[in-house]
Amino acid sequence: RTATFGAGWQVSSVNKDWLSSSEAASRIGVTQRTLYRFIDEGRLPGYRIGRVIRLRQLDVQEFLEECLVKPGELKHLYPDSEQINE
Repeated sequence: RTATFGAGWQVSSVNKDWLSSSEAASRIGVTQRTLYRFIDEGRLPGYRIGRVIRLRQLDVQEFLEECLVKPGELKHLYPDSEQINE
C-alpha cells in the first residue's frame, strides 16, 4: 500500500528504510535499553516520530561498520606468547 500526499510525498505501509527500536536492537544484537543508551550518547541517530523511536536502516548499518574490530585492536585482551615463555 502506498498513499500520496501533497507535494508528491509518498508513504508506504511497508517502508524498509526505517526500523523500530525493537528491530534495530535485534539487528545489532543488543537489548532495547542498550540501543536507547547508544542513541542518548549520540553514537547512533534515533528519530522520535509521534510516540515511537525509529532508526534509519542506513544509520544502523553504518553504526555496525564503525564497530568493526580491526586486526591488532584486541591484543590487550590476551597474553602475548613471548611473555609467557620468558
